[in-house]
Amino acid sequence: MKNYRKNWKIMRVLRVALGIFIIVQGIVAKEWILAGLGSLFALMPLMNIGCCGVSGCSTPVPRTPKKIGRYIV
Repeated sequence: MKNYRKNWKIMRVLRVALGIFIIVQGIVAKEWILAGLGSLFALMPLMNIGCCGVSGCSTPVPRTPKKIGRYIV
């Protein structure tokens, strides 16, 4: 449990708070799709996952330079 609480930064707390706020607003307005999306937004920081996953948005860097024609890429 200590390791789980150790990785909490201010942005993660804000994301959970925003998700809970969206859930409450969806329930008050009786918009169940909004409440469902709020639960998704609250669950993502609780599980420590994002849209891209672990390094999902990064591109791999080639280890050795390649020569194409007279250019080194």
